[in-house]
Amino acid sequence: MADTGPAPGPAPDGAGSPGAGRYGEQVFRPDQGGEGDRIDLGALTYDDTTMARLRALGAGPGWTCLDVGAGTGTVARRLLAEAGVAEVLAVDRDVRFLAAHPVTGLTVLQADVTADDFAPGPFRLVHARFVLMHLPSPQRMVARLSSLLAPGGVLVVSDAVDLTTASAPRTPYTRAMRAMWQGLRDGIGTDVSQVPRHPELLREAGLEAVAAEIHVPPLLPGSPISRFWADTWERARGAMVGTGLLDDAGLDEALAQLDSPDWTGLSPGMLTAWGRKPA
Repeated sequence: MADTGPAPGPAPDGAGSPGAGRYGEQVFRPDQGGEGDRIDLGALTYDDTTMARLRALGAGPGWTCLDVGAGTGTVARRLLAEAGVAEVLAVDRDVRFLAAHPVTGLTVLQADVTADDFAPGPFRLVHARFVLMHLPSPQRMVARLSSLLAPGGVLVVSDAVDLTTASAPRTPYTRAMRAMWQGLRDGIGTDVSQVPRHPELLREAGLEAVAAEIHVPPLLPGSPISRFWADTWERARGAMVGTGLLDDAGLDEALAQLDSPDWTGLSPGMLTAWGRKPA
């Protein structure tokens, strides 16, 4: 999970102005102790689902791949080790975690994919997970990533879908989730409200055989996803409390729910959409 550009975007509730900060600067800084471990908790939760989809789409020997916002590089390394792809170019604005785990076939590039001069490729596979939701124009980014595909190549994008909207039960957990999304939107422009439009954006970019799926990991005490949200909330505590939607005591109560075997809730899901460039 990593940002690759500036963040303003529409508000989930249609109100106010989004923040102009950037992921990795205002919050989730890579130089903050334990940030790589937090990213890896997300990888433990979602990598199997991601890899199953990439393999089902044909990723394998001979493929050249681009992994955008590659984080700690777990997907890139598994593409090489398990799918046997020929090469992965792993791109992020900060590559300290990628550079720490070099493997044959992995090329690390520190770059901003929103920059006009970012034009590597072409690739058989372009993959971006938890990236578009932090960028000001997902539509523009989908069009750009699609342009990096070789004929017949596949674009795969994944982002969070919110299951803690106003219709969900009001609990300390759902209040914390709403405060997190609002705080991230206010600070760095994160907007998950548009994520269900990803398949439409792929079609608008001229891709074919477009489809999508959603994975919702179970929130179990001590599980990677529960630990991921607990760590994420602690790192975003200031932004969350700053929304006025909850206070420190309310956040502590939500953290206790995450660690309780007597509580049940729904994690935000991961929507994955894909499409193929016409051959």
